[in-house]
Amino acid sequence: MVANAPSDKNKALAAKKAALKGVNVRRKAVPHMPRLDQYKVLKTPLNTESAMKKIEENNTLVFLVDVKANKRQIKDALKKMYDVTAFKVNTLIRPDGNKKAYIKLTADVDALDVANKIGFI
Repeated sequence: MVANAPSDKNKALAAKKAALKGVNVRRKAVPHMPRLDQYKVLKTPLNTESAMKKIEENNTLVFLVDVKANKRQIKDALKKMYDVTAFKVNTLIRPDGNKKAYIKLTADVDALDVANKIGFI
């Protein structure tokens, strides 16, 4: 035990030096769940008059989405939840702090059918 005492002290000093320098990276034993899955990304569909007009005329669905979600995550969430492909996603943050996404669907999918499938028409 006496022979190990100097090496233990050296290890402790090396660990102290590394901690001060910032070399040690703290690792978790278990990786966390995804912060934004498809159910957190797409909050609710909007069914206002202007949103209904977008559905009928522009083949576009309108959703309230999580503020941290990006366009790629929104597109993937729509694909996973409703099995439709999005052509383009436009987003904006409303004055009340919520993010709104205009999701234009591909020409082979009708937004009115998808809205009926979701159940808000």
